[in-house]
Amino acid sequence: MGTDKRNRQKENRRARQSELEKQVQRQKMVRRGTRIALLVGVVVVIVAAISLWPESNSDQATDSTETTESSTAETIATTIAPAPAGPFEYGDGECAPTDGSGDKVQKFTSAPKLCIDPAKTYTALVSTNKGDLTIVLDAAKAPGTVNNFVNLARSKYFDGTICHRAIPTFVVQCGDPTATGGGGPGYAISDELPAAGEYKLGSLAMANSGANTNGSQFFIISGEQGMTLPPNYSLFGQVTTGLDTTLPALDKAGNGDPASNGVPPKEEIRIISVTITES
Repeated sequence: MGTDKRNRQKENRRARQSELEKQVQRQKMVRRGTRIALLVGVVVVIVAAISLWPESNSDQATDSTETTESSTAETIATTIAPAPAGPFEYGDGECAPTDGSGDKVQKFTSAPKLCIDPAKTYTALVSTNKGDLTIVLDAAKAPGTVNNFVNLARSKYFDGTICHRAIPTFVVQCGDPTATGGGGPGYAISDELPAAGEYKLGSLAMANSGANTNGSQFFIISGEQGMTLPPNYSLFGQVTTGLDTTLPALDKAGNGDPASNGVPPKEEIRIISVTITES
């Protein structure tokens, strides 16, 4: 009987051991299954996240570029400037002496009255520290803008001023006596806008801060990017001499850092004088 009892005890121990091993195995299987389930869940979450990621990532990069270009353009104008509804309205300010004998003036109480003959041809010799530019002004298409520019030049308004912005292959912007980008003559004139596609290398146009806010700031298109501007800026002249010499020198002096928006230029650009001839 003692031997049988011992055998039964051994069998019971083996049975319990076997059951324990089975339980351990089952627990391992459960843990493994849990890990697999968690892993699958993580994968599902990742896949879901990827599928929900905007498909326009590349488009967003493009939009970012377009926004930068747009911001650059908006340093010249912040809103689209519609064409004036009627004839250009001149001010009542006095005309500067045509022979340039008057004193230098950089602040005015009103825009000038008609001081030019729109039937005549006006040419501006813009002398800078980078060389000279000869610009034929278009009094036929933009008589009010040309009248304004001519009167400012005859008032020696531009003489000795610094061009505060220059962006390579885009524009060189001048005409602010404070060199801050916020200066002007104390008045604003209406827009005289070109048709789309009229800007070209060496075009002379007015900078503005919205519709009909032209004052004294102007820009010269110095490269291909500037030629793609929308027709939101009064176009009133074209460089005829200096396109291959002075204009590239001005463009080279520009600040190419996108964060700078061309301010200030890499090298100083100074207008020595602007002289008007009439024929």
